[in-house]
Amino acid sequence: MSSGPVVGDDGVARCPWGSGGGMMQEYHDTEWGTTVEGESAYFERLTLEAFQSGLSWATILRKRPAFREAFAGFDVDAVAAFDDADRARLMADAGIVRNRRKVDATITNAGATVALREAGDVDGLAGLLRSFAPAVGPAPRTVEEVPATSPESLALSKELKRRGFVFVGPTTMHALMEALGLVDTHLLGCHRRGVR
Repeated sequence: MSSGPVVGDDGVARCPWGSGGGMMQEYHDTEWGTTVEGESAYFERLTLEAFQSGLSWATILRKRPAFREAFAGFDVDAVAAFDDADRARLMADAGIVRNRRKVDATITNAGATVALREAGDVDGLAGLLRSFAPAVGPAPRTVEEVPATSPESLALSKELKRRGFVFVGPTTMHALMEALGLVDTHLLGCHRRGVR
């Protein structure tokens, strides 16, 4: 049985994951698949997608305010300067996901983002991520037709790893590209399809 867009009580068609009301519906309707501005916003999305790996997005979304506080508003320079005391503080913070590998990855990725900016060969993290947006994306009618990876997310993963980023596998990078609106996987018929 396939699952296409769901029409809610408000008469609006949405992707099934965003049709149940509450926080997830709000995120679906106002944020997911929308472009962002600024290095911190891109770094936040990269970080949260890595922390989401193996967990539900609802868990990460509920903890997002705590993540923002714990990681200095995702200020890249501040996070890149985190030391062992910061690592200990983060591992003791019940407001976030306390996973040593993901905490370490965030600090590593902040340093890699600073290096990317300083190299000047691309327009920082934002420019690098945007450069991997496909010319033509998928047009899924059902949840089953939404890809988990793409040639672009695989290429992005390889390039980020080459530049010193970690926890940036092709599935996580595809989710990041979806969240940033670099690839539109809202289902055909969803009211957010084509809106960036």
